[in-house]
Amino acid sequence: MSRIKLIASDLDGTLLLNGAQKLQPNTSLLIHELTKRGIVFLAASGRQYASLRKLFYPIRTEIAYICENGCLSFFEEEMIHRVEMDRAMGQEIIRTIMERGDSEALVSGVNTCYIQPKDPAFYHLINDEVGNNTTVVPDILATEEPYMKISVYEKAGVRDEAYWAERFGDRAEVVTSGHAWLDLMPKGVNKALALSKILEKLEIDPEECVAFGDNYNDREMLEMVGRPVVMETGKPEIKALTKEHTDTVEHYLEKLLVETD
Repeated sequence: MSRIKLIASDLDGTLLLNGAQKLQPNTSLLIHELTKRGIVFLAASGRQYASLRKLFYPIRTEIAYICENGCLSFFEEEMIHRVEMDRAMGQEIIRTIMERGDSEALVSGVNTCYIQPKDPAFYHLINDEVGNNTTVVPDILATEEPYMKISVYEKAGVRDEAYWAERFGDRAEVVTSGHAWLDLMPKGVNKALALSKILEKLEIDPEECVAFGDNYNDREMLEMVGRPVVMETGKPEIKALTKEHTDTVEHYLEKLLVETD
């Protein structure tokens, strides 16, 4: 087996379990120990860059980031790549979300996200619980920053995944990203695309990587690496990608520390 040089982990449902919005007390210490051994840790998430840096605050400058489900990536505070969505299609997606009852729209920029909440609780979820840099606007269709990822939030759970796939799947990537979220990105964008840019920058082979995930938006990343690991609570189709499963990322990181000792 190839020497491990990079570890990529999804967050929600993987490193953060049961709706957690903070890391476990020992997570940063485990990642720091791996970093000291020359192994890069990569947070791979649908979340924004600013939110991820807050989450990993003690080690924020030690790790790499895939943000917005692959639209954006950073290493050592340098932007490695960025992908933008066609504006006309983005406007169509936003308009569709805003016309659907209590569905909320979140539009991702590089340093902030834009929302026009139908329910004030949506602002508190995004700004206070998730920890995003959040800009509330009176007309979300009038935002000027180029679109990257556009997300649908439905508090009770995304109720009609097929609708979004049928409506936009031929022009955009449409993936569930947790119980209440559905994300739309430019066609061809996923975590594997962003990971490939990071690996090219660092001259690391995919076979030298471990990746953790649990949901459909992790599929391409898991299929790309030499050692994919899926959470025991992951989707059955994603668990079927590999025989390696774990109850927590931390337990597997402890195992990797022993391997690299």
